[in-house]
Amino acid sequence: MNAHEKQQSVLFSPVTINGVTFKNRIGVSPMVTWKGVDGVPNDFHIAHYGQFALGGVGLVIVEATAVEPRGCLTPADTGIWNDEQVEGWRRITTLIKSLGSVPGIQLAHAGRKASKSVDWLSSKSLATDCKNDWSSIAPSAIAYGDDMDKVPKEATLEDIEVLQQAFVSAAVRAVSAGFEIIDLHFAHGYLVSTFLSPISNQRTDRYGGSLENRMRFGLETARRVREVIPKSMPLFVRISVTDYVNNGWDVNDSVEFAKHLKAVGVDVVDCSSGSVIKDINYSTLNPPEVQHKASAQIQREAGIATTAVGKLIDPLHAEALLRDNSATLIFIGRALLNNPHWPYTAADLLATEH
Repeated sequence: MNAHEKQQSVLFSPVTINGVTFKNRIGVSPMVTWKGVDGVPNDFHIAHYGQFALGGVGLVIVEATAVEPRGCLTPADTGIWNDEQVEGWRRITTLIKSLGSVPGIQLAHAGRKASKSVDWLSSKSLATDCKNDWSSIAPSAIAYGDDMDKVPKEATLEDIEVLQQAFVSAAVRAVSAGFEIIDLHFAHGYLVSTFLSPISNQRTDRYGGSLENRMRFGLETARRVREVIPKSMPLFVRISVTDYVNNGWDVNDSVEFAKHLKAVGVDVVDCSSGSVIKDINYSTLNPPEVQHKASAQIQREAGIATTAVGKLIDPLHAEALLRDNSATLIFIGRALLNNPHWPYTAADLLATEH
C-alpha cells in the first residue's frame, strides 16, 4: 500500500450475515431500560432507540424483552407476548429502518431472577396473561445467591415445552413487529443460562447432568425459533462465556455450545459473561479481556461469527479487534449512552467515510 493511501476501516465496512447487510460493524448492545408499561414500549423507547439509529449505528438491538409475563425481571420490563406489544414495537422498528439501521430484538426470560409479585400488574388483560401462576421458574429449585425467599419452581417437562413455545411465539411476533434480527438471551443467569451452568442445573433427567444434556434446552429452543423465522433472518445468541468459578460453565464449554448452535442454524454468538453466581469476585461492568478473548476463540474454533462486547469506548480498540478476527461485530453499550453519535466520532478518528 502506498504510504499516502488510506486503509479502509473494518469498523465502517459493510458486512452481510445470512440475508441482512449492515452498513457498518457497530451494534447497540441490548440494555434494559425499565420504562415499559404492561410490557408495552412507548414514546420513551421511540426517542431512546431512535437516537442510536440517527447516530449512525449499523444495528440497533432493543432491550431484553420478555417472552411471557413470568419472564419479566422487573415490573417495567418490555414484552412481546401479545398484540398490543407488537404494535408498540412496530412503531420503533419503522423508525429505526427509516434512519438506515437494522432493528433487532433480544428475546429473554428472567427465570429464577424474575419478579415473584403480581401486584404491579395494572391491567386485567395482563393479569389474565399470567394465568395465576407467578412463581419464578428454573431448571432446579436453587435460589440466586442469598435470595432464599425466591427459590424457583423446578421446571417439569411440561413446563419446558411451554417455555420453549413462549420463545417460538415471541419470535413469530418479533417478525410481525418488523424486527430483522433476533438475539436469544441465553446469558447472565437468566432462564436458559441456568440450564447451561452446572451451578444452577442439578437435574437428573435429559436436561441436566452432562454438558450435552445441559445444552439441550438452549439448543432445542434455538432450533425451534430458527424453524419459524425467515431463512434469511439472522439469529444471534447471547451467552455468558464463563461463570468465573472452577466448577462452573467455562470458555471451552462455550466453544462446544457455539459449535452446536451453528449446527441448528444460529448465525452469531454474542459473547458476554457472568451473573450466574452472586457476589463473585469480578467487576460488575464485565471484564472485557475475558469476553474479547472468548469471542476470538469461539470465532476461530467454532467457525461462527461473534460479537465483542464490554467497555468498548476507544474506536481504535474496536478496529483492532475486528482486524485480528476477534469478532465480526462490535457491540457497544455505555459509550453509546454517553454519546449516541459515537459512530461519527469514531469515523472522524479512523478517517473513513461513513
